[in-house]
Amino acid sequence: MSGRTRLTAIFGDPVEHSLSPAMHNRAYATLGMDRAYVAFRVAPADLPAAVRAIPPLGILGVNLTVPHKEAAVALMDTLSAEAQLLGAINCVVNRDGRLHGDNTDARGLEQDLREAGLDLAGKRALIIGAGGAAASAILAVIRLGAEAIALCNRTLGRAQELARRFEHYVGDARRATRLEVAGLQALTIPATWASCALVINATSLGLGGDPFPPLAYEATPSDCCFYDLIYARAPTPFLAPALAMGRVARDGAGMLANQGALAFELFNGIAPPRGLMRATLMAALGRST
Repeated sequence: MSGRTRLTAIFGDPVEHSLSPAMHNRAYATLGMDRAYVAFRVAPADLPAAVRAIPPLGILGVNLTVPHKEAAVALMDTLSAEAQLLGAINCVVNRDGRLHGDNTDARGLEQDLREAGLDLAGKRALIIGAGGAAASAILAVIRLGAEAIALCNRTLGRAQELARRFEHYVGDARRATRLEVAGLQALTIPATWASCALVINATSLGLGGDPFPPLAYEATPSDCCFYDLIYARAPTPFLAPALAMGRVARDGAGMLANQGALAFELFNGIAPPRGLMRATLMAALGRST
């Protein structure tokens, strides 16, 4: 690094565990760019000051992770249409001193599900959670053509509020996806699962190795795909029972790599080498896929 090195970054709390610096810096090195990506631990109370510092420090762009994605929306000069729909951002782009907020999470998830060969046309999906991650999951699933989505959350009112946000949204197929809401108790009822082609965990439940709440895994079709937005070296508590029953199971590593590549292009005006960020992430996790 030198006085001419331009910075990109990630703000989070905590952020020490983030593998985004490894992905972005590998891309910079491969492309021979005099840029660096660094991680800043930013407490929630310090977020406004940290965001205001982006233009004077000449930072090209910043990724946002927990707990800043929703709070940062009000700090932007402009927002993408997708960020407005989701009510959250994971990218801040410095456009000559004006800050533009975008969200690449839904696109990253959609791309990973397409790469997995998942066809949701006319099928039903189930999403657990009703926060910002669940909103991104809903958008991705609608774009994949799902006929219906069951949204299950501990607080029913929050699930209903999220469902209303997507009432008038139509995907690429130009038709609306039916949204249903239920409490977490529905996850133990076999009928909830009977026709699901995809089940997504969009919560932090099970994070840290704690057991996941009881689910009727055995009631799902044999080709049902289980997807955890959390990623780890080993199968998460949500995915482990699905794997034991022979179901398809994927975690959020592919989504992270995809959204990272999209963010890299937003920040730098050039795409990273194809597949490089994913390969870097998997190597850091000690995995091949």
